[in-house]
Amino acid sequence: MTTRHSRIEILSPLDERFDTILTPEALHFLARLHDTFAGRRHDRLAARMHQRTAIDNGRDFRFLDATAPIRDEPTWRVAGPGPGLDDRRVEITGPTDRKMAINAMNSGAKVWLADLEDATSPTWQNVIGGQITLFDAIRRQLDFTSPEGKEYRLGETTPTIVMRPRGWHLVEKHLRYVDSAGLSSPASASLVDFGLYFYFNAAELIERGSGPYFYLPKLENHLEARLWDDIFTFSENALGIAHGTIRATVLIETIPAAFEMEEILYELREHCAGLNAGRWDYIFSIIKNFRSRGANFVLPDRAKITMTVPFMRSYTELLVATCHKRGAHAIGGMSAFIPNRRDPEVTERALAQVSADKRREAGDGFDGTWVAHPDLIETARAEFDAVLGDRPNQVDRLRDDVHVTEADLLDLRIDGGVTNAGVASNVSIALRYLESWLRGIGAAAIDNLMEDAATAEISRSQLWQWIHREVVTQDGVRVTRAYVEAILDAQLEVLPRDAGDRFDDAATIFRQVTLQDDFPTFLTISAYSQYLVDAAEAGQLAA
Repeated sequence: MTTRHSRIEILSPLDERFDTILTPEALHFLARLHDTFAGRRHDRLAARMHQRTAIDNGRDFRFLDATAPIRDEPTWRVAGPGPGLDDRRVEITGPTDRKMAINAMNSGAKVWLADLEDATSPTWQNVIGGQITLFDAIRRQLDFTSPEGKEYRLGETTPTIVMRPRGWHLVEKHLRYVDSAGLSSPASASLVDFGLYFYFNAAELIERGSGPYFYLPKLENHLEARLWDDIFTFSENALGIAHGTIRATVLIETIPAAFEMEEILYELREHCAGLNAGRWDYIFSIIKNFRSRGANFVLPDRAKITMTVPFMRSYTELLVATCHKRGAHAIGGMSAFIPNRRDPEVTERALAQVSADKRREAGDGFDGTWVAHPDLIETARAEFDAVLGDRPNQVDRLRDDVHVTEADLLDLRIDGGVTNAGVASNVSIALRYLESWLRGIGAAAIDNLMEDAATAEISRSQLWQWIHREVVTQDGVRVTRAYVEAILDAQLEVLPRDAGDRFDDAATIFRQVTLQDDFPTFLTISAYSQYLVDAAEAGQLAA
């Protein structure tokens, strides 16, 4: 099936209510976004490739000399919070299926991060179904009835919605963009997610006293932030919305972005609310960028990479100081621990770990934090209430005591090493997460941790690095392809299987992204093309 509107072609069938979102007018807006910005997106992705080559060849990240005047100028500030964003002490994150959305909206959090990125498996149903969910949630017409007959409805008080589109590196292959010369390519996932949400909901959100707010993922430098700022300005003008209405919070979740925090704020200053410490992707970025360096760049078991190790401590301290210097909110990251309502001991341990994590963040000056489960909101809120009291935030707390150097951000010293258990855990997490993702579930509870694409990336990238660095575990075992393959085979033997599982496909992806000589930049790119876009659609796209 191919349906053409303007120069955006729909390559997949329209499920129930998809025509509510994929209207000719909305697709015309997407085409305008692609006409104006698709070329710049390709330029920025090419620049990423050049930088990766330079890092592979031994260049280290540095604070930019060319932008020193921006950092040294003391007077500029960002726009700050829009209506409904002044108090962000607890934000709940999660995918946009109807049940999870209602649970998030009824959770008591101040903000719901409606995640179309790492917590969403980008099936066609999830991508457009998520837009329908958001359309309904904003208009307070969202409901859901489970197969067992349980009904879900929105409560009286709901959080401010901040939507996270997919990153620049991803495409939406169910939509095809045809440029003015007649050349076709997959649509940009970022422009699709942002464009559809903004087109349908910006005016409605403003009317209801909020606004179109976004989390921006995977940015690597200030030029990528400038691209987003230009998209915001273009979109506001296109829909007749006042300039500066959009508010963006940027996830600092890549090591190159950590060296350009202030410049990122500057580029987005007329649309910026703050920065977030995206801890799991940040760890993945460290491993990915330094995977081919020497032994000093090899990190130990994931469990040993805590928020208090030197490079993570420096990164978060710099983020708070940078944000508050410029009037921006600093939002803390997500602790992966989650409660288990069937196991009080697991729940008690999770609550204690989350409490300690959020106490540290609030004490360091963060203005809010993330949780991934409604049962953690009270615990997280208590730690921020203890510091904030009745104040909505602590942006006025300037961290003049923070002096983070380039060397501090690259100080990867951590006590501990790689263990056999750590290797096995990484195999298990990557395999089980990929299997969940292939079934359309992008946020999965695994061993009492909430795993998403970022944590799966840590697992497979550590394994790749350990293999290629010929790491010997503390138990005396050399990590080789054969050793990891044996663990994978053993886990496939003991995991519960059923006719509908995707473990065999997950194992194939695992081998591609972990056991090959080449290191794919993101595990989801090839997996998406191979498994989430059906053969007929892929054939049409290639035509």
